[in-house]
Order: sequence, then C-alpha cells, then structure tokens
Amino acid sequence: MSPRPVLAQRVSRFGTTVFSEFSALALKHQAVNLGQGFPDFDGPDAVKDAAWKAIQGGVNQYAPGVGAKDLRNAIAEHAQRFYGHAVDPDTMVTVTSGATEAILDVILGLVDPGDEVVAFEPFYDSYDANIAFVGATPRFVPLRPPDAEHTTWWFDRDEVRAAFGPKTRLLILNSPHNPTGKVFTREELEFLGNLCAEHDVKVLADEVYEHIVFAPAKHIRAATVPVLADRTVTVSSAGKSFSLTGWKVGWIIAPPPLRDAVQRAHQFVTFATASPFQAAMAVALRLPDSYFQELTALYTSKRERLLTGLREAGLQAFSPEGSYFILADIAGYGFADDVAFCRHLVTEVGVAGIPPSVFYGPEHRHLGQRFARFAFCKTEGVLDEAVRRLREKLPALKR
Repeated sequence: MSPRPVLAQRVSRFGTTVFSEFSALALKHQAVNLGQGFPDFDGPDAVKDAAWKAIQGGVNQYAPGVGAKDLRNAIAEHAQRFYGHAVDPDTMVTVTSGATEAILDVILGLVDPGDEVVAFEPFYDSYDANIAFVGATPRFVPLRPPDAEHTTWWFDRDEVRAAFGPKTRLLILNSPHNPTGKVFTREELEFLGNLCAEHDVKVLADEVYEHIVFAPAKHIRAATVPVLADRTVTVSSAGKSFSLTGWKVGWIIAPPPLRDAVQRAHQFVTFATASPFQAAMAVALRLPDSYFQELTALYTSKRERLLTGLREAGLQAFSPEGSYFILADIAGYGFADDVAFCRHLVTEVGVAGIPPSVFYGPEHRHLGQRFARFAFCKTEGVLDEAVRRLREKLPALKR
C-alpha cells in the first residue's frame, strides 16, 4: 500500500512564494532588493511610543474578538474624516491580524464551494490561494497597460461582463491596485457596482494603499458609491499607511449583516489581534492631516526617483497612480519570460525585482511575462544604488 500524500489537495499547488525565492536570491548575490513590498524605514515615533506605553501599562491580554473599542472608534472616525463614510464602530467593524487575514475572513464568510469569484489580474497572490481554500473558482479579468487610447491601466468592460454569471458570489476590487498602481475612478466603480447589483454579488474592496495616491488621481472609497454601499466589505491595514508591516493590524468595515459573516470566520482564524498594537493604531489613525500629506509627498518623491532611474536605464516604466510599485516593460530584452529576466537581473545586475506573471491565472499568464515589478518603498540611498546598477549593466542586455 502506497503512503498517503502529505499535502492536502487544497495546498498542493502552492509552493514557496515568489517573494521568498527572490529575497533568498537577493541575499545570496548581495543584490539591492526592490522585490518585496515592505518599507526599509520605520513608522511614526508617536505610534511606536504608544505601543511601548501600552505594553508597559499592562495592555497585554486578549482584546475583544471584534477589536479594542478605542481602535474601532478610531477606524470609524478615520472613515468619516477622509471619506464621509458613516461607520458604526460597534456593528460595522472587525479588527484582524493584518489585511491578509481580513481577506481570508471575508472569503470564508461569504463564499461557498462551487461559487465563482471575479478579480482583476495581476492580483495579490493571497486572493487566488484563499479562493482555492474555500473550493470556489476564480474568474480573472486582465488589466491592460496604457496605450494610445488609455492614459492609465484599463479593463475591457465586455470581458468583465462575461466574467459574471449565475455562480458569481464575490468581486474582489483592489484600489489603489497592486501591482499596476491603478486607481479606479468613480465612473468605473459605478459600472462595477451596477454589475454587482444586477447579479446580486458582494464586493471585497481591498484598499490598503488608500493613503498612497498621487495627484491628480484620487482614491474613492468603494463603499461610499451608493450602488456599492450595502454590498461592500472594505479591507485596510496599518502596514502601508504607517510603515508598520510587521505589526499585522488590519480591519474590515461592512454593513452589519456582512460584518457578522466576516466575524464568524475571524473568531476561528485568529480570534484577536495583538492588544498593544491595537492601542497604538488608535493613535495612528488620529494623527493630524499633516502626517498623511507628508506620507504622500514622501512617496511621490520616491516614485519619481525610481521612475526616472528605470527610464534612464532603458526600461519603459509605467507611472503608478497609487501604491508603491512600478511595472516596467521588459519585452525588448530577449528573455524567455519575466522569471528569466528577473533571475538574470538579481544574479548579474545586482537588483531584485518580482516577475508579475505569478499574479495571473493560467489563461492570461502570458500577459504578465512582459513586465517586472519594482518597489519604491525604500530609502533614497537604496533606490539610488539600484538605479546606479541598472544604468551600468541593463543597457547591454537590450536586443
């Protein structure tokens, strides 16, 4: 009798993530790592001090499963302050251990085996995995790069309509979008909302990059669009807005029936999130407007620094409207695909990027093979060294 497989079928197709592979390569070859999307600088001192004071003050036991009251209040205040989004902190908010947990909770709470979930490609890799974990089927629609008719990344509306059907249960909408940097317009949100209303589909609005948006683009909270208000679960987190990715504090905002569905899953996933970090995040969300303005200015400068450097090195780099990623077209370099290009880049040029084809389903994976993703959430010295290496060695690779 042959031994049973060790891996359950639900995880058998998921190996080591591309981030782990390329971070290990970057370390081995002493490359400048513009692959993984986490800052190499710290968050606000006032927020870190608040965490320390909470620890010293005895805030070290379980918080309520839905989240600490003060943080839920701060989340509601933040939603009203920035978006005019009226939120009841007691019935519409659940605090999670990062946005990634929140995404899993939403899918567990709203999607059944056999259902279909619509999402745009390229996608955050957790979407695909979590859809698979619940036994649902993804229906992916590709975002397409700017062209003669479109100044930003765009989608074919007929392709979106075709993705919706009687089994569609959820639309995942990531804006600002990782990794293209697309910020969905109000008109696009209304189009998607009308489709969701027609098919009785709920929406997971992943808005973790909400405070990293570059003028003239403007982030529109999906839940404030009337046709989406009653069907949207908003996901956000501390990591991107406050450069505190290691704290893993996230949250969802949703109408009470949807929040209840998410909470039912959350209580058996992590139950509660680190108490002292929740206390600190309440401080973070109440920081003055000047903090958020300075964050935008900081990332605007970093975006221009890397964007200019990539273009001077010979790459066709697309300027993102939001997030802290840049996609660059690598089609002119003669490599078999984006994975081969990025491996050569890290081993021979000394700069690590991420091959974005892994963020596509099998049908459209070829669309991602002409790009490489670079993160600019790094200090100026790191960005400058990456650009220096690219300028020095990349032009010789062009064919």
